[in-house]
Amino acid sequence: MTDTTDEALEPGADAASAMAHYVSALHSSALHSSALWPGDTGVLGEQPRRALLELIKGPYLSGVKAPALWSALLADEAGIRSRLDELFLELVVDRVGEFAFVRNVSTTELKVPSAVRSAALSFLDTAMLLVLRQMLLAGEGEGRVIVGRDDVFEQLRVYRTADRDESDFAKRLNSSWLNMKNKLRVIHQAGAEDRAEISPVLRLIVDAEQIQAIGAEYKRIAAAGGVVQIDIADDELDRGDTDPDDSEEQTA
Repeated sequence: MTDTTDEALEPGADAASAMAHYVSALHSSALHSSALWPGDTGVLGEQPRRALLELIKGPYLSGVKAPALWSALLADEAGIRSRLDELFLELVVDRVGEFAFVRNVSTTELKVPSAVRSAALSFLDTAMLLVLRQMLLAGEGEGRVIVGRDDVFEQLRVYRTADRDESDFAKRLNSSWLNMKNKLRVIHQAGAEDRAEISPVLRLIVDAEQIQAIGAEYKRIAAAGGVVQIDIADDELDRGDTDPDDSEEQTA
C-alpha cells in the first residue's frame, strides 16, 4: 500500500485523483485486515460478527449471559447497526439493563419487509407474559425481580374456563412457564426450580403499543381461547427445545 500511495502523491499528480486512490487503498487494507478466511469480504471483526449473529438469532443478546459478545457490540455498535440497517432491522440497546435486541424498522418513507417474524402465542402464554411484565415494572426499583412460579400461576387462575379441569389447567400453566423460560427466554431460573428472575428485556420487547393491541385481542378471544400474534425475534421457537405439550398449547 505504501508504494502505491507514494506514487499517487508524486509531484504533478492530480490532487483529487491522488486522494481517491489513497482512500481506496485504505479501504482495501481495512477489508483485508478484517478478513477471517480467504475470500472473506466482511468488514466486521470476529467478535462483532458473533454479536451480530446472536442478535439476528434472537430473541436478544444479554450482557450478563454473554459478556464477551456484549463488549463486542458496544465496541463496534456503529458497524453492527450498519449491517442491521441493510436487513431493515433496528438495534435497540439498553446499557443499564445490559441487553440488546433487534426489531423491524418502522418508517413512513417506504414499505419495508418484515424481517422479524411473528410468534404465535396461546392465550395463556400471552396472559403469563403480561403478568410477568407487570411484576417486572412493579419491582424494578428494587433491583433484580425474582418471582415464584406459584405466585404467577395464582394470578392466571381467573382464566380457567369451565371446560378445563384443574389438572388440565395446571398442565397448560406449566407449558406456558416453560415457554417463557426456554423459548422466549424472558425468565431465568433463580435458585430453586420454582423461582425465576424476570429479564429486564421484557420491558422493551413488549411495548405499550403492543400491550394495547393484546388487550383488544384479549377481549375478542377471551371466551373461546385461541392465539395472539406478537412481534418478537422468535428464532428460539424453531430450535427443537420444545416441551412435549407445546404443540397442543399453541393451538388451544
